[in-house]
Amino acid sequence: MLKSLSIKNYLLIDELSVSFNNGFTVITGETGAGKSILVGGISLILGKRADLSVNRDKSQKCIIEGVFDIGSYNLKSIFDKQELDYDTETILRREISSSGKSRAFINDSPVNLGQLSAIGSKIIDIHSQYQNLEILEDDFQFNILDIISNNNNNVSEYENLLNSYKTKKRDLDFIVDERKNLIQSIDYNRFILDEIDSSNVLNENLEDLENIQSSLSNFEEISSELNFSSQLINNEELGILSNLLKLKNSISKISENSEKYKSILDRIISLKIETDDIAFEIDSILNSLEQNPEKLNTVIAKIDSINSLFRKHSISTIEDLVEFRDKLALKVESTENIDQKISFLEKECLLLKDRLKVVAQKIHKNRLLVIPDFINRIENVLSDLGMKNSKFKIDLIPCDNFYKKGMDEIQFLFKANKGYDFKKIKEAASGGEMSRIMLAIKSIMANYNQLPSIIFDEIDTGVSGEISKKMGIIMKNLGSKLQTFSITHLPQIAAMGQSHFKIYKSDEEGITKTMMSRLNENDRIVEIAKMLEGNNASESAFIHAKRLLN
Repeated sequence: MLKSLSIKNYLLIDELSVSFNNGFTVITGETGAGKSILVGGISLILGKRADLSVNRDKSQKCIIEGVFDIGSYNLKSIFDKQELDYDTETILRREISSSGKSRAFINDSPVNLGQLSAIGSKIIDIHSQYQNLEILEDDFQFNILDIISNNNNNVSEYENLLNSYKTKKRDLDFIVDERKNLIQSIDYNRFILDEIDSSNVLNENLEDLENIQSSLSNFEEISSELNFSSQLINNEELGILSNLLKLKNSISKISENSEKYKSILDRIISLKIETDDIAFEIDSILNSLEQNPEKLNTVIAKIDSINSLFRKHSISTIEDLVEFRDKLALKVESTENIDQKISFLEKECLLLKDRLKVVAQKIHKNRLLVIPDFINRIENVLSDLGMKNSKFKIDLIPCDNFYKKGMDEIQFLFKANKGYDFKKIKEAASGGEMSRIMLAIKSIMANYNQLPSIIFDEIDTGVSGEISKKMGIIMKNLGSKLQTFSITHLPQIAAMGQSHFKIYKSDEEGITKTMMSRLNENDRIVEIAKMLEGNNASESAFIHAKRLLN
């Protein structure tokens, strides 16, 4: 229940602080006094977005705070879901700076508007005139039947399954589209892959191949020059080695005479050793040389194949060619496996659809079971509200489509008088009748909803006389189940309140302010008399007011 409300610097309200009791509370006041301002302030602590112009004093921030006793209600799980600390006495606060920046708090913890709305919607329900249109919405109609039939677990299971199905179906649609694109390129990809694999060049070294090609292509020249070089080195009389030996012997004779000669001798010895190595390597190359046209053709073919693949795929190394080939192989493999993936996802979707249908049938069956009793109860309440000939009907039609609340289509139908056909509520009910239908629904749902408080903001619009009295009785009875507020302009309803507050304007030093005060018994008589006849109420109006209060 709403224990207390404080509002500071909000529109016409300078500063207001009130405490509330349980039961049925009425709030009255002249048109324009600020009743809607009060509702607007409460809406802000329930998560409604703030207007930039709400601050009365533009130099000060606006602060609205509500203290709620929620200990008797099972709301801890809602706080846990929002990762907020739970307290049986919960404080919702909204602060709006002069610049329009808004901050929200739950039990002094900063929260966003989504969190504030999630908690606020479970604590208090504000029912304004425009919310009569809720009854026209499918979600509202389904929600009524699902609460009464204890269907919420089934609906939650259905919603989870539907989300899973939509995800799988989205994946399936994507991969089917992808398959169309891949199929168009798979033949080409397979051709390229076969071309690379059949070339047998992935394990080759291009530099080695080019060296082999050079050797085989220039055999005559290389052989001739190497033989000539070998003769220059090895000729017994004129060869380099023979002359180096003579040079060594000559210098060695004088090497003992000077370190300079000895150094020259060492260099000659090193030169001879190096020349011996060169001679040995030349002979080795000569022995390994071969004249092999067939091998040359094979090497040239491999080099041509490599260069052709390089040009075709804009690649410059064998390593890049290997990487390109491996990626291409993955594409081909992926394309070849895509049918398996599609088959798997199709089976998953079929399984989910079957499970959805089973749960949807449970939901439909449970809804059907409660419809007759709900119709009977709502017609009884409407009869009490002066609509004795009105009839209510609910069309619940099973369909093949997966809707967010099941596989049903729903329509609340109504007729106010005998001899007429059932029509949609918006076509058959007047504004006053719509208000009474909503009140009837709210009074029935109070037996099921764990909602601490409800505010009816002029739900009595369009009714008067005996009907308004009966509406007051229903709201008073509702107050025995949950804290109920009625902002009303009807004296018959105001007289039913167990607590009575008046909202009025006060002019202080030329500044208009909206004020709110709790009325005692005498104040209530005066207020209700004014509601009956205006400010100049007669003695009979006061007598009538006392009679209404008693």
